[in-house]
Amino acid sequence: MPFDPIMTPPPFPQGKPPCFRSTVHGTVFAGRERFVDGLAEGDSLRLVPDPPVQIDPEIWVHLESGEPLGHLPAEIASWLWPWMSRGGVAEARALSVRGSDVPSWRRLLLEVSCLVA
Repeated sequence: MPFDPIMTPPPFPQGKPPCFRSTVHGTVFAGRERFVDGLAEGDSLRLVPDPPVQIDPEIWVHLESGEPLGHLPAEIASWLWPWMSRGGVAEARALSVRGSDVPSWRRLLLEVSCLVA
């Protein structure tokens, strides 16, 4: 069978939104808050699924340069991770970036767009 350079995305999870908003958790660990402080609304971010060897795999949020910022909530990772691990692609951008005067899990709000067929 010949190589197909245009990859067809896997079927999107039924009943799940292809575009949604999410907070980012874990932004205060391992010095990540310094990267959050440098973000601006509208910045593009990368979503990276954990390798499949994890017990409860997560979807990590990274700067375009590769530094990790935190992860999406487990409720989202439970359906987004299987789709992304099969080749699904999701993009994220910062909608709201707030300071240390708010709880850490509310500092960064994303808009996530899944590329579906």
